Amino acid sequence: MCTLVALAPTAAAADGVQRGYWWYERPAQEETPPEEEAPLVKPVIPPMAELAAWTPPRIAKLIVAQRDYAATVLTVEAVSDFWRLQDFARRKARAFAGVTQLTMLVHPELNAKSANPMVGDARAALRAQKEAVRKAYLRQQAPHYALVMFSRGSCGYCRVQWPIVQRFQEDFGWQVIRQDLDVHPELGARFGVDVTPTTMIIRRGSVQHMVIASGVEAYPNLAQMAYQAVRLLNGDIRPEQFMTGAGEEGGFFDALANGPVAANSPPDQRGSPRQSEQP
Repeated sequence: MCTLVALAPTAAAADGVQRGYWWYERPAQEETPPEEEAPLVKPVIPPMAELAAWTPPRIAKLIVAQRDYAATVLTVEAVSDFWRLQDFARRKARAFAGVTQLTMLVHPELNAKSANPMVGDARAALRAQKEAVRKAYLRQQAPHYALVMFSRGSCGYCRVQWPIVQRFQEDFGWQVIRQDLDVHPELGARFGVDVTPTTMIIRRGSVQHMVIASGVEAYPNLAQMAYQAVRLLNGDIRPEQFMTGAGEEGGFFDALANGPVAANSPPDQRGSPRQSEQP
């Protein structure tokens, strides 16, 4: 004969409230005392000779403290002290700018003007030089790459982009292909293309490819992106150098000109393309 044993209920506390596993009791919360406002203290402003040795963050902290004090007491003396501190900070910033200008003259390799002149005629000459380097390189790569624009019949923007892409064939001698995703939907899945128009470079005899434009893109930008993409696929540059323009290798705008800037950069990487592959 089987005997059923009833589980005894959880014992009730002396106050009659049941406690235990199934009767959750909210823990008592400590009351947070109201935050007392710090007493108003006049900031101590050191002599300017001592203040000159302070770091900018420390000076900024003193300026904020003096501002709050002056806005509270609203006396001419307190407000004047605040603006004297502001004037000191302004002069210090002016001095830093002056030393910076002198540094750019002493060390021109740190000055962007050494690689990017501001004068109109010089900028035009530099632009022409970069264009010549880019054009020579892309023409050299014509046997190895093709340009593909993915489109759809319902895509009005595709009709705008296609003549721009065709200029690429005229200028660089590349094979240019237009693929309609309505006719060949498998190509969209294969290359991961959803947006039209999408312009892509494909390396012949290889699975390597890279999107250089999504949507309508102006011809100068299209040519620049193709140049950068081909250099990356050829191993002439690293991803960190993708913004390094034509003829800028090893110069001011080359991220790797003075050595690695990322943890995964090879220690011998200096940012210059292999001499044998320069156009």
